[in-house]
Amino acid sequence: MIAAWRAYRTLLGLPHVPQLFWAACLSRLAARMFALAIVLYALSRFHSPELAGWLFFAAFAPGLAISPLAGAILDRIGAARAIALDMAVGGVLLLALAVGGWIGLVAVPALLVLVALQSLTSPLSSAGIRVLLPRLVPLAELDRANALDTASHALIDVMGPALAGLLMGLVGPHATMLVIGLLPLAASLGVASLRRHATAEGFTLAKPLLQQAVAGLGYVMRHRSLRGLALSYSLYQASWGILAVVVPVMVIHRLGSGPAADTAVGVLWAAAGVAGGAGALCAGYARTDGRERRFLVGGMFATAVAIGAIAFLPGMTGSALGLVLVGLFAGPVDIAVLSLRQRRADPGQLGRVMAVSMGLNMSGLPLGSALGGMLVGDSPSTALLAAALASVLAALSARHMIPSHPDSRALSG
Repeated sequence: MIAAWRAYRTLLGLPHVPQLFWAACLSRLAARMFALAIVLYALSRFHSPELAGWLFFAAFAPGLAISPLAGAILDRIGAARAIALDMAVGGVLLLALAVGGWIGLVAVPALLVLVALQSLTSPLSSAGIRVLLPRLVPLAELDRANALDTASHALIDVMGPALAGLLMGLVGPHATMLVIGLLPLAASLGVASLRRHATAEGFTLAKPLLQQAVAGLGYVMRHRSLRGLALSYSLYQASWGILAVVVPVMVIHRLGSGPAADTAVGVLWAAAGVAGGAGALCAGYARTDGRERRFLVGGMFATAVAIGAIAFLPGMTGSALGLVLVGLFAGPVDIAVLSLRQRRADPGQLGRVMAVSMGLNMSGLPLGSALGGMLVGDSPSTALLAAALASVLAALSARHMIPSHPDSRALSG
């Protein structure tokens, strides 16, 4: 454990790495708080699981849909500048949502539009952070950098839901949205030094932006590893999308709508985040090089079993245990996804590849939330079984569609 601690501390001593993690943590904290707050907002104000599912869908789907264009922008202007652009736009739109709701101008149609708009630039940060990371650390430290990145993400999964649930219960939805909107603006402070680093990124200016976007999409679809990863991980994320809607609905059914239920939902997701961080750090220290597919298949099958525990174990204890296990198994899966994608993709096209691949990989999340919103009204158990089935299909896809070794032909494509 002491050796592992020293290794991670050395990693944080590298130039620009602490600033990148600072910006990433604040930006992700805003996104994670918003993902829960918007669901609780729909359930408390409109009493509609279906609307909650569609709002969660709107918070992710538009950004995923334009991920090829976002990848071309990353390669065109540089990852650091793209991250700064996303933080500025996201912060302004979230503040507009908070103020508009406060003065009564945000009805359901306007709410859906604002939520959808704030998602459009989100791939710039989510992919940009993963583009910069392998450029800032030595190749030998990539697994540990990814582990630290995933663990910090898991830390946000602890803090985000807990803060969102607590603020929703104490100060209401509009003040909560105001706090969330300020976080991306604070994150921009961490990007200032990274923007100076952007001059070394080597911008791509030769081809039109749309042509670059199409080329990035074509590269990913021709690449066997990335294509298989897109199918398997999107199915896996569909499980998480279903859980994002089902868990708050189950808690409200048991505790009733109000501050206690909001806080309980935050605590449950926080517990899952703690477990996810532990799983990620262990997987990163163990290293996944050459074993990425094993980590994916094992973690996805185990996730299906954990979701079954949520469905069949009684009461809040069963839900808590199941979510902790889901979080624990997510850590190794995420490390394997990041490492496989970074090792097998062409470094010269990393911006486009990362944005397109992440967009395809995460496409299951909003689709799962929409499906979960429709199923949970009839039966939470049915929705949970659908989530477990999605994880089983994800594991089978990873086993049969991702090659065990890099596809060298795709690297030139």
